[in-house]
Amino acid sequence: MTGGVDIENGDEGYGGEGDDRMTAGEADREPDPSDSLRTFGAVTQALREHAGYSRAEFADLVRFSKHTVESVELGRRMPDESYVVRADELLGNTGALRKSSQYVTRGRGDVGLAAWFRRWAQLERVAMSLCTYECRLVPGLLQSEAYARAVFEGTVPVAPDDQLESFMAKRMERQRMLFERPTTPFSFIVEEHVFRRRFGDAGQMREMFDHVLELSAPRNVTLQVVPLEAGLHACLDGPVQLLETPKGQRLAYSEGQQNGRLISDPKEVSLLHQCYDTLRSQALNAKDSRGLLERLRGER
Repeated sequence: MTGGVDIENGDEGYGGEGDDRMTAGEADREPDPSDSLRTFGAVTQALREHAGYSRAEFADLVRFSKHTVESVELGRRMPDESYVVRADELLGNTGALRKSSQYVTRGRGDVGLAAWFRRWAQLERVAMSLCTYECRLVPGLLQSEAYARAVFEGTVPVAPDDQLESFMAKRMERQRMLFERPTTPFSFIVEEHVFRRRFGDAGQMREMFDHVLELSAPRNVTLQVVPLEAGLHACLDGPVQLLETPKGQRLAYSEGQQNGRLISDPKEVSLLHQCYDTLRSQALNAKDSRGLLERLRGER
């Protein structure tokens, strides 16, 4: 939509079949580059300059945009495998870039986060308020460890064990916000069917309800459940998150299959706030929502 900042696909485009060229809106910019990423970029730049290629010339030869070449060399972007292979062939074909690329890691603060979610995760840390509507699964900030693990284990393709542990660590780390920021209001509206969806055994289900009830207990956290009998409502287009920055800017985030979109257009964000506020009046209040979750827990 116009005015949105698409952090996954936005302005990214491909120049044709077999062409990996990307434009300036690439998704994989690293907000907090690691030392290994900067080092790899610096070495690649030094080899390119030694070979006598300008960035524009090199970009044409490796079939990526000049902006991508610059981002890799400055440590702002993880190099794609095809980029590494073509660069290595052009810069002496020694295998040095291919071997060293195996040890390049992302910034510590972003390990375990999907590429399209990193910018929103940064904004979460300083937000003056955060609102979340979910219709697919328990919101990440409320998930129990067993629930989160089941979600990650169900991803396609299957995540390696070490990557899965990074996902788990980041998920649990994000949840600390609810306790570490007691004056920041957190609002959650979740569909009842989300809590009725089974996973694991009865014990893990009860643990999930206990965890949600515990995390939503502080005075700064409000959890409302949209009951099954509520019918159709204003947020049926999908899950959404809303926040306000320290400077008073209101932003929104919408996520779908393998992508996410950070929305900054004031009119669009205002409309999403209206939808969220309307749903608040249609959902159960916090006390009744808590009672419903306690009843559901007792049924397990």
